This record gives sequence, structure tokens and C-alpha cells, in this order.
Amino acid sequence: MLPAAPTPRTLRFGLFELDLRSGELWKQGRKVRLEGQPVQILICLLERSGELVTRDELRDRLWPADTYVNFEHGLNAAVKRLRRALNDSAENPRFVETLPRRGYRFLAPVESVRAEEGTPVVAGVALDGPVLSAPEEPPHADDDHRLQLEPVPWLLAHKKSVFPLLLVSAIFLAWMFRPKISPSPVIRSLAVLPLENLSGDPSQDYFSDGMTDELITDLGQISGLRVISRTSVMTYKGTRKPLPQIARELNVDTVVEGTVLRSGNQVRITAQLIEAPADKHLWAQSYEGDVRQTLTLQRQVARAIAEQIHVELTSYERDVLKSEKAVNAEAYEDYLKGRYSWNKRTADGLKKAIDFFNQAIEKDPTYAQAYSGLADAYALLGDWEYGVLPPKEAYPRAKAAATKALKLDSTLGEAHISLAFSLDGFDWNFGEAETEFRRGIELNPGYATGHQWYAGHLILFGKNNEAIVEMKKAEDLDPLSLIIGADLAEDFLIAHRYDEAVLQIRKTMDLDSNFALAHYQLGQAFLQKHSYNEAVGELQKTVSLSGGSTTSTSSLAYAYAVSGNRKEAEAILNELKNRSSGSFSNAPEIALVYVGLDQRDQAMVWLEKGYTERFNPGVLIRPGFDPLRSDPRFQNLLHRIGLNR
Repeated sequence: MLPAAPTPRTLRFGLFELDLRSGELWKQGRKVRLEGQPVQILICLLERSGELVTRDELRDRLWPADTYVNFEHGLNAAVKRLRRALNDSAENPRFVETLPRRGYRFLAPVESVRAEEGTPVVAGVALDGPVLSAPEEPPHADDDHRLQLEPVPWLLAHKKSVFPLLLVSAIFLAWMFRPKISPSPVIRSLAVLPLENLSGDPSQDYFSDGMTDELITDLGQISGLRVISRTSVMTYKGTRKPLPQIARELNVDTVVEGTVLRSGNQVRITAQLIEAPADKHLWAQSYEGDVRQTLTLQRQVARAIAEQIHVELTSYERDVLKSEKAVNAEAYEDYLKGRYSWNKRTADGLKKAIDFFNQAIEKDPTYAQAYSGLADAYALLGDWEYGVLPPKEAYPRAKAAATKALKLDSTLGEAHISLAFSLDGFDWNFGEAETEFRRGIELNPGYATGHQWYAGHLILFGKNNEAIVEMKKAEDLDPLSLIIGADLAEDFLIAHRYDEAVLQIRKTMDLDSNFALAHYQLGQAFLQKHSYNEAVGELQKTVSLSGGSTTSTSSLAYAYAVSGNRKEAEAILNELKNRSSGSFSNAPEIALVYVGLDQRDQAMVWLEKGYTERFNPGVLIRPGFDPLRSDPRFQNLLHRIGLNR
């Protein structure tokens, strides 16, 4: 007989723990208000997790036989209060499932934590049920009293022929009534939903968002797993959409959701893995430690998830997830604030990001990720889409920061990508950029921006189809990203696949009808289809939505010029010239207007000016410059830059 098991004191499911002695429900160290009948219902369901608990059984448990009460109403109200406490839904339950007119069933895995042991064990049996004893071996009669049977003659005669038939029959019956074992789900894709900030202070969102980013980055390095990027998952922050719906929208098999609680220098991360189509809990765990250990805690979470989904890891991926590294707590906070600002993708956000990254570097000069973030910020500040800093000022700083990051940690995939972006956009060192792009994607295959920027590199050399394939990889990793959607449309435009470009732009506009860059690309598509009135209308919207950016203003002037409205085009041209400064002349934008006015000599003059300023050569492959492609001067310019298309 096995010894009696000690009675568990606490039951754990998902992010919740229930103290059976006090009847108190806790979620991540915070007490959830629940008492009376809802608690008793919860205990009943947990005792028989996965089984049907009938309404009659609940009535007998909650209301004595001599109690006069409207049982149906009382039970419905109690279950409703229980669901509210668990943040559960009757329509899409994760915990309490209703079986109409019969009762309820608890869906999530339940663990019991025994007070004597302090370690969780799988629960799901009646807590007050009988203790199972070991099966006793049947008694053997001794040889003197063993029953002897005389063989039957006909049975002996047919033994050889009957036995094979009996054996076949037994095998058939065993196969027919074999236990049906459901195969484990094949998991190839995953989304980490924004971790919930439990501090109660919205100003701490940067910390929980940063934890989300880092977990995505760690999991994104697993080559056998498609992990949705930050931009897409952040659209679900604060929403209450059912998990199966989110999974369908992101096209993933599983989702990770959880919480972050920070108190002083202590941080607690809790995560749970959910099979999305069935909304079924697969795993849940909490990790707690000092803020300096945050990166280690995150990798423990990522490693546990990788184990749960049985994804095959390379030796390098295993080493990365096992590695432990302490960080300066104050520097880490500044880094998270920098990434939080950088992800806003606004001029002000990028400037604030630079300040935070520099503060992190001052506190810890060996912090490679801070240098990588600084490189990303300068790269975007000098890019044509933002145009905040002159390329001569922005790109060398981006390159220096990325180089420093890689000197400190050569395994940072994002830093390789940032270095490649600078080598493309300013150094025009395309061969080395190709090497850096490939290395960055190899180290972090789930980094959507890496695929996005690499597509821009490929299209420089006329590898249009390869670029579109790479951009679609980025879109697959970040399906709700507006900038990736717009850049994919631009790749279609450059490849002269205008109808596909329009379809892609419409798809992007469905996500945000006020996204300026989508209207810009639609205007470009209309220009190539010679729908000039529609083009002017879209580009006017672009100017308004972008706050009068130089790029959108230049394209509007070009549209006016090719549609015959030279007066409006020349007025904008003069305005652009007035915006020019000694260090940054907006040369490509001015050259584009001259192309529209069919003044090719002036267009080449301004392109040569842009050459001396080290403009981003990507502007030269846009359809607006197609009229210059046969000009020997334009071909010579491409050759000097290194774009031998």
C-alpha cells in the first residue's frame, strides 16, 4: 500500500493560484476579489478538472436540501461572478466551459502545490477521494493444491488449427479497442502578446513592453519557429479579442501571454503558452529575480517555451538560450526607454531614443545592445522617410555605433543589420553590406526589419523577384506592419507590377486609412498608370498627413508637372529650393521635379549635387526617374555609385 499523499494547500492554473484553506484567489501576487459561492464552484471544478460537473452536483454542494432558493438564478449568477474574476468568457472559455443544460467543465491544466514539498505536481483528481493503493499480487496456490484438468481429446486434435485463428482475433480486437492517443499539435508559429503591466502605473509600460520585445527577440532567433514581430502584436495591447481570433489574424499556431510585475529591484515574469485554435493551455510558469537578472529570466522563459513546443534547436540556438548575463539595472532601464521611443517611429521619438541610448552607454560603456539601438536610431534619422538629419551626419554615426556594438558582441543580429543599412545608404559598400545582411539574418531569422532592409538591398541591383520574396518574409513575420506593407508595394512599383502594387496598398490602407506612406505609394502607382487626377489627389493627402514632408511635397510637384500643371509644380520647386541648406539640399527631391518638368539637364545637375552629399542611392531606382535611364550621364552616375544594374 502506498503512503497517503499530503493534502495540497494551493492549486495553480494559468496565472492564478487558489489557497484551499483560506479560499483566497491570487493572480501574480495580487489578491482577486472572490468569495462565497463562486469560490465553492471553483473548488468543485478544480477537484475534477477536465470532467463534467453537473448542475445538480453543484446545487447539492452549495445549497443544503432544506434551503429554499431560486437555484437556477443563483447558480448562473455565481458562475458569472467567477468568470468575471478569471477574466473568462462564456463564448470563448479558457477556464470554465458551459455544457448547455448539463453543467460545467474546467479546461485549463491544474497543478497542486503540496505544503510539505513546495513543488508543483499535476493535479486533476478529487482532492478528498480515496488514496490509491498498489495492486496486490494475486495469491499463488502451491503445487500440492493446484487444480488439475484433463485435456479434452477434440480440443487437442484441433489445437493447432484453432490457435492461429484465436491469435488473429485477439490482435484484431486489441487494435479495434486500442486507446486513442491524440497526436501532439505541430507548432511552427507563435505570437507573444504584449505582457501586461501589473504595476498599476502606466508610466511603467516601457518596462513591460521592453520585456515583450526581448522575449520576441529571444524566440525569433529560433530558425524553426516563425515568431510574429513587435509591430503586429502591439496592436493587441489592451484589447479583449478572443485568442483564437487573434491567432487567425496573425496566422499562428500558439500564443504566449503573461504579465510583468516590478517592485523596486525585483521583477516577476509570468507566461503561459496557449494552443490558439482550441484556446487550450499548454504550459504556465513564473520566474522571479533581481532586475539585473532580467535577461536571464527572459531566456529561461524562451527556453521553457521552446521545450514545450518541441521545436528542434541548433547547437548555437541552445547556447544562446542557456547563456546568462547580468546587466546594469539603470542602464537597462534607459535602454528599454530608448527602444520604447524608437518604436514610435516619429522624429521626436527617434531623438528621445538617442538620448536614452546615450544615457545607457554612459552608465555601462560595455552595453552592446545600447550601441545597437543607437545605430538603429541614427539610421532612421538619416533615411529619406524621416529626413531629420543630413546623411553625412546620420550614417557615419549609425555605422560607428553598430561597429562598436559588434565589437562588444558579434552575435547581435540587429547590429549586423544596422551596419549593413549604413554601408548601403552612405558608404555604398554593397559587397560588405550583403555579407552583413546575410550574417544578421542568420543570427536572427525572425527579425522582420532585417528581411525588410535586405529586400531594399536586393532591389538596388534589379533583383526584383528576390526582393519581393524577402519582403514577403518580413510581412509574414510582421503582418500588421504598415511600413512593411508600404515598402512591399514600392517593390511592386519598382518591378513595374502596378496592379499588384495597388492591391498591396489597399491592403495596407485597410489597417490604417490615414497612413501617409500608403497614400504616397498609391499616388506613385496612379502616376505610372497615367491616372493623373487620382495621383494628385492621393499625393495631396500625403502632404497633409505627413505634415508637408519633403518627399511627399516633391512627388506632388512631379504629379503637377507630368499632368500639365507647370505653374503649381514650379511654385513647389521654388519652395523646395528655399528649404535647402548648405549641408542638406534635398537634391534628389528637386531633381525629381525637374524630371517631371522635362528639364533633364537641371535634373542631372541636382543629382550630381546629391552625389557629393552622399544621398541614399535607393531613390534612383524609383519609377519617377525612368525617363533618365537611357541618359549616358545617369548611367555614369549609377556606375560611380556602384549600382551596375
